[in-house]
Amino acid sequence: MTTTSSATDTTPRVWIGCLACYNDGRLVGDWFDADTADEVTTYDVHGDSRADSHEELWVFDHENLPVRGELDPLTAAEWGRVYTEVGPEHWPALCAWVESGNYVTEGDTDLPSISDFEDSYQGHWESFEDYARQLADDIGLLAGVPEEIANYFDWDSWTSDLAFDCPNYDDPEGGVFVFRVL
Repeated sequence: MTTTSSATDTTPRVWIGCLACYNDGRLVGDWFDADTADEVTTYDVHGDSRADSHEELWVFDHENLPVRGELDPLTAAEWGRVYTEVGPEHWPALCAWVESGNYVTEGDTDLPSISDFEDSYQGHWESFEDYARQLADDIGLLAGVPEEIANYFDWDSWTSDLAFDCPNYDDPEGGVFVFRVL
């Protein structure tokens, strides 16, 4: 198993803008860390001008979040807190899990269940075949089988079957994230 050590900053950030200004055809806003998006005020976006008359803020853009489209600042902050809880070292794996659509949500939200992620995540591997071989060693799959017979074991079929119980998703930085179906 390998660990992901990317020089890429994975901190979720959101561009929060004034909805009234946007509806008037003006982009007024700024980038903020997602975990504090629910603390952003109209004064943070406007300064002193118009802050009292324009009350509604909206997330018009974001980076490093495994969701598409616009969202409200409260939801963005909840995603930011998920990032804080999971940590930057596991964030790319969690994003891959969520983007796959095969993840477990927390209650009636779209947020992932961190405990289910931790139970499901089997690590980052150079390839799924590397994971399968290590798992075979760990569980003693061929323990006690004479080498002359073990040489005929069909690794490709076993690995292919294992992929049904352990989906894996490519890491854009290289390798794969492996999960166990819960």
